Amino acid sequence: MSLAASSSPALGPFNYLLRSPCRFRMTLQSDVVSVSVASLLTKLKHDCATPLPILQQVADAMSAQMRARLALDSPTQLAMIPTYVHNLPTGNEKGLFYALDLGGTNFRVLRVQLGGKQERVIAMEFEQVSIPQHLMFGTSEELFDLISSGLAKFAEKEGDKFHLPPGRTREIGFAFSFPVKQTSMDSGILIRWTKGFAVTGAAGRDVVACLNEALKRQGLDMRVSALVNDAVGTLAGAEYWDNDVLVAVILGTGTNACYVEQINAIPKLQGQVFPSGRMVISTEWGAFSTALPLTEFDEEMDAASNNPAEQIFEKTISGMYLGEIVRRALLRMAQVGGLFGKSVPQKLSIPFTLRTPDLCAMQQDNSDDLQSVGSVLYGRTGVESNLSARKTVLEVCDTVIKRGGRLAGAGIVGILQKMEEDSEGVIFGKRTVVAIEGGLYENYPQYRAYLHDSVTELLGMEKSNNLVIQLSKDGSGMGAALLAASNSMYMHEF
Repeated sequence: MSLAASSSPALGPFNYLLRSPCRFRMTLQSDVVSVSVASLLTKLKHDCATPLPILQQVADAMSAQMRARLALDSPTQLAMIPTYVHNLPTGNEKGLFYALDLGGTNFRVLRVQLGGKQERVIAMEFEQVSIPQHLMFGTSEELFDLISSGLAKFAEKEGDKFHLPPGRTREIGFAFSFPVKQTSMDSGILIRWTKGFAVTGAAGRDVVACLNEALKRQGLDMRVSALVNDAVGTLAGAEYWDNDVLVAVILGTGTNACYVEQINAIPKLQGQVFPSGRMVISTEWGAFSTALPLTEFDEEMDAASNNPAEQIFEKTISGMYLGEIVRRALLRMAQVGGLFGKSVPQKLSIPFTLRTPDLCAMQQDNSDDLQSVGSVLYGRTGVESNLSARKTVLEVCDTVIKRGGRLAGAGIVGILQKMEEDSEGVIFGKRTVVAIEGGLYENYPQYRAYLHDSVTELLGMEKSNNLVIQLSKDGSGMGAALLAASNSMYMHEF
C-alpha cells in the first residue's frame, strides 16, 4: 500500500490555538474514591483495544450492512444513499464553474476555468469563510444568507483569468456534507444535521431550494447544477486525474465515505436505467456502530451530545470528537487519581476545551521534558503538569487516536471487501485508489499511520500492495465544480 498526495491547493492548516497563560479557578478533590492513574489508563487501553479480530468484525459488519441496505432499503445503520452521480467528469468539460463547500465549521467558495482534455484546469481560486458558532444553532435562513453573501463577495472578485461565454448563466456545484436523501442530481432533502450543527427550519426541506432562496435574496444570478456531499466531491475531483479512484473518504471535523457501485448490485434501483451502468453511493458511515470498542467516556460524551445514540462511528474516528474523549478521560484521572495534583482546574471540566488539533500538537513533542505538552495543557485547560503527568497525557492521546485511525482503516476495508465480493478481481486484482480528504488525516501523522497499519493487517501484504491511499487536497470543492460542469445545461457545447 502506498500513500500519494495530490497537488491541489491546501484547504488550510489543522492548527491549534495556544492561549496566553492566565489564572483559572480550581476545584479541590473531595468526596471521591481514590483510584490509581495507572489502573485508569490500563482500563482505557483495554476498552479502546483494536486487535485484528475486532477490526475484522467491524469490516465484515460494514460489508454486510452495505449489502443489506442496497438490497431492500431495509433499516440498517448505513443509509447507502444513491447520489444520482453516474457520470463522473471525463476531462472534456470546458468553461467557468463555481462551487460551494459546506461541511464543517468553515465553508469554501471556489471557481475554476476548465479547458477540456488538453488544458484541463486553466485557473482556480478559492476562499474559506468561518461560520460563527451561533449560526450553527440558528435558523436555516441565517446560515444560507451567510453562505450566499460569501459567494457574492467572492464572485465580485472574478478576474481576467476567468471567462464566461456570452449568454451563459454561472453554474454552481453545491457540496453539502450532511445526510441528504437525494432526489435528483440537483436536489435533495436534508435528513438531519450532524457535526455539531442544529440549524432549525432545514430538516425535511430541499437544501438546493434553501440555497436558491438565499441567492435570490442576495440578487445573484446563478444556477445549482449539482448537489453532492464532500465525499462524492472528493471522489469526482480525484477521479478527474486518476481513473483508478473508486472510493473516497472524509476524515476531518466529521466523516463519511462513498464509492462507485455497479447498478446491477443495487437491487433497490431495479428498473431504473443509467447508461453508464454505475452510480456513486454515499454510505453515510458515520452512523455505523456495530462491534465498535467503546469506553465510558464515549458513552458520557454521546449522552451529552445534541444527537445521542446517533453517529457513533463518527464520534469515535472524526476530528470533532477525539479531543473531547481525551479531555473526559484526563478529567476522570485528575478527579479520582490525582493526575495533576490535589486540585483540578475548572476549565478542564468544560466540554470541548481540548480539541483534536491540541492532541496532534502534543503528540509531535519529542523533547525530553515534553515542554510543548505542558504548554498546550496549560494554555487550553489551565493544567499545571509534571513530566510524569505529561507522559500519561500522551498515552491517553495515543490510545484514543490509535483506536480512531485503526477503526477508520477497518471501515475502508469493509467497503473494499463488499466491492470485491460482487466482482472478484475488480478491487484486489489491480491497482485501486482510495482518495482521502480532511485535516485530521492530512495533518495528524500518528492517526494516518494507524489507519494504514490496520488496512495492511486486514488485507495482508499481497492485496495491500495494489492499494493506493491518496491524500486529496480541496478535492470536495473542486469535485463539486467538476460535477457542475459534467452536468451542465451547456454540456452539449463542450
